[in-house]
Amino acid sequence: MPIFKGMRTTPEQTAKQCLAIPAVELAELLNVSERHLWGMLATGRLGPQPIALGRAKRWPVDEVKAWLAAGAPDRDTWQAMRGGDTR
Repeated sequence: MPIFKGMRTTPEQTAKQCLAIPAVELAELLNVSERHLWGMLATGRLGPQPIALGRAKRWPVDEVKAWLAAGAPDRDTWQAMRGGDTR
């Protein structure tokens, strides 16, 4: 993850280097706008739940990869597949 604001990595580089990614990088990875990503989260269409670090939200890279490999199911289906893990 870049140390200084404005320094960006590609989503592929981020996924290799970080344990968790911010909304802007998850949106790039999913090829949607950040606003659309927050809408997906609010309506239950985004399976992985973010982890709160203070006011910041981050998504675990391993969970995002597993969610995409599973076909990107909605939140309820994803939680059922993960054994009820609600994070």
